[in-house]
This record gives sequence, structure tokens and C-alpha cells, in this order.
Amino acid sequence: MEGGCCTSSTNTSSSTATATTQKRKHSRQQNQEKPYRGIRMRKWGKWVAEIREPNKRSRIWLGSYSTPIAAARAYDTAVFYLRGPSARLNFPDLIYQEDVLRDVSAASIRKKATEVGAKVDALQTARHASPEDNSRVLLSEKPDLNKYPENSDEE
Repeated sequence: MEGGCCTSSTNTSSSTATATTQKRKHSRQQNQEKPYRGIRMRKWGKWVAEIREPNKRSRIWLGSYSTPIAAARAYDTAVFYLRGPSARLNFPDLIYQEDVLRDVSAASIRKKATEVGAKVDALQTARHASPEDNSRVLLSEKPDLNKYPENSDEE
């Protein structure tokens, strides 16, 4: 009986080690998919942010953004106004502490967070759009595929 007891304990410890390894793998995968706190990615590629209200079951919807940075900044704004300067932020250097929010209701926090998120989203999408892409969009003429291209280099 003693041998059966010992083997079962080693099996339990090895299964615990396997479970721990699987949890670590899962957490690494989550970190890759979810690079910032308080955001998640929709199936179609948009990033959304929301936060739970303190001492309530309800959540404050902070918006849907095209970049994870914009969603994270919206989350940071909301968590800062809910929990104060001791809150764990994604970008602690970028929070503006001079701007005091007088009304700390869910609606005012949502409004302020979506303003910040929209500004960052606009800046991020403008930064990623290259001038070449914009010039291609502006050209509405379709090239004649039967002609050889003209050389712009005159020698």
C-alpha cells in the first residue's frame, strides 16, 4: 500500500507541474494578444476598452479603437479618475494630473476617456498612413495597360 501511495503523490506533483507549465504558456499567449491592461481585441481587429466600476458589477464602456495604444490610453484615463494616482497604468508618464475631473460619475469618466482615446487613435492612424498611400488614393486616373511606361528621366 505504501508504494501505491508514493506513486500517486509523484503523479500528482508531476500533473501539478504540467498544469503550471500550461498556465505559463497560456499567460504568455494572452500577453501577446493583449499587450496592455484593460483592453481586448475583437474578432475583426478593433481594440476595445472597458473598466469595472468600484464596488459594483457594472462596467464603464470606454470605446472601440483601431490601435491598442489608443484603447490603453482610454483605459488609463478612466482608471486614473476612478482610483487616483496610485492606480496601475499602462503609460504612467502620459497621464495629465493637472486636469482635475470634478464630477466622478461614470458618464463623465466615459466622456473624458473616449476623448483621450479618440485623440490618440487619430494620431496613431495618421502616423501609420504614409504619404505614398495618400497620393495613390488621390490619383483617380487608371493607367492604360496597353501603353509602355514613359521614362521620367530625360538624359
